[in-house]
Amino acid sequence: MIKITKKNIEKKLLEAIKKAETELPKDVVKALEKAKIKEKGLAKIQLEAILENVKIASKESIPMCQDTGIMTFHIEAGTEFKYLVDLKKMLSNAVKKATEEIPLRPNAVDPFTGKNSGNNLGRNIPHITWELTSGKECTIHIIPKGGGSENMSALWMLNPGKGFVESKKLIVEHIVNAGGKPCPPTIVGIGIGGGSDICLALAKKALLRKIGERHSEKHVAKMEEELLELINKSGVGPMGIGGKTTVLDVHIEYAHRHPASFPLGLVLQCWADRRKTIKFTKNGSIKVI
Repeated sequence: MIKITKKNIEKKLLEAIKKAETELPKDVVKALEKAKIKEKGLAKIQLEAILENVKIASKESIPMCQDTGIMTFHIEAGTEFKYLVDLKKMLSNAVKKATEEIPLRPNAVDPFTGKNSGNNLGRNIPHITWELTSGKECTIHIIPKGGGSENMSALWMLNPGKGFVESKKLIVEHIVNAGGKPCPPTIVGIGIGGGSDICLALAKKALLRKIGERHSEKHVAKMEEELLELINKSGVGPMGIGGKTTVLDVHIEYAHRHPASFPLGLVLQCWADRRKTIKFTKNGSIKVI
């Protein structure tokens, strides 16, 4: 068992970032392989190329995409976790080391000056979303988020009376218009309710779920399945060249909303659905999942 210390936390964070960049999760690989069986012609060839790329990246331990993304973290931390105060600094150290050692493409650019920091660190970057819980445990979700898929994010503030009717139409139209830009087949994260910032944060949180993992509430799960079917009938296909697989899955998270507003947020993740999770248990062990 690896003891939880500052040194070991940074070491495991670096290891997990590397795994996230070089090893596609098994559920995503399985979904891509399943999609390949359904396709033919250029769409099939494209998926074969993607899967070969995934295989080489894992074997050679190199990033699966030249865009290694902006490093984002979603943390569920117990208020009694011993290193809670130090986590932000340790995450930054791990990102800096990962940039040098993996290596990662420097992607942190000052929006005013255009200057690249050179180490993937900058103002509010890496970005951390915190969820505080009780207890001594801590879970860190790592999501390297590429620019192409991020550029296809969207926010709508809808009329509450027509929210759900409009939302399905808008989501499908948006993905069709995006075409090959977000590098499909994508994973769709949707946030409903809350406010403008809340629904987009929920949409990104929805991307933490595995392919095929439905929402716990049946009516939400049903909407996920309906959208998955509708989008894949659009014919956009792998990398926008046509086919049966435009998205691998659709995940929805929601929050209660103000009676006067119906916020709808959409965040896409490309086929390189890079994610890794580290758990620090109350027993003092570290697990990379």
